[in-house]
Amino acid sequence: MADPVERPADQPECPSLRGDGLLPPELRAWMLLLAATGAVEQELRSVVKGNLDVSHDEFLVLCLLAEQPEGLRMTRVAELLGRPKTRLTYQIACLQHAGLVTRKSVCGDKRGIEVALTEKARQLLREASESLAETVKRGLVQFVGREQRDALTALFPDLAAN
Repeated sequence: MADPVERPADQPECPSLRGDGLLPPELRAWMLLLAATGAVEQELRSVVKGNLDVSHDEFLVLCLLAEQPEGLRMTRVAELLGRPKTRLTYQIACLQHAGLVTRKSVCGDKRGIEVALTEKARQLLREASESLAETVKRGLVQFVGREQRDALTALFPDLAAN
């Protein structure tokens, strides 16, 4: 494994980090965030499939619902994840078939559907959380340099331990 302080030598620096182009700092920061997110997602895909047996997009739904004990309306999940409702409906059906989410009608709203995690999903996330967190850290360490890691550490204090 690469030294966690520096980016691996075989990995090129993100061009947006240099700051010598046309983009203002906000867009450079956005590009860095997108690139770091892509690196983490790439690392996570196989771990998510192996530990939870769900797709990456289904995993994002589970993570969103994990922070909402009472559940969320499907329209809100679609908004937060930037997904079309039809695609989300398919993902929720797959998760429901796997016993990981429940769907119920919202009281007083014929069209409203609320989804929530099942206890099975909560247990799976508890069991996989350490491995998933390490995967995220590994993805960030491989991509982000010292200055960017310091900035992220301010947002994610748990990264400071690494």
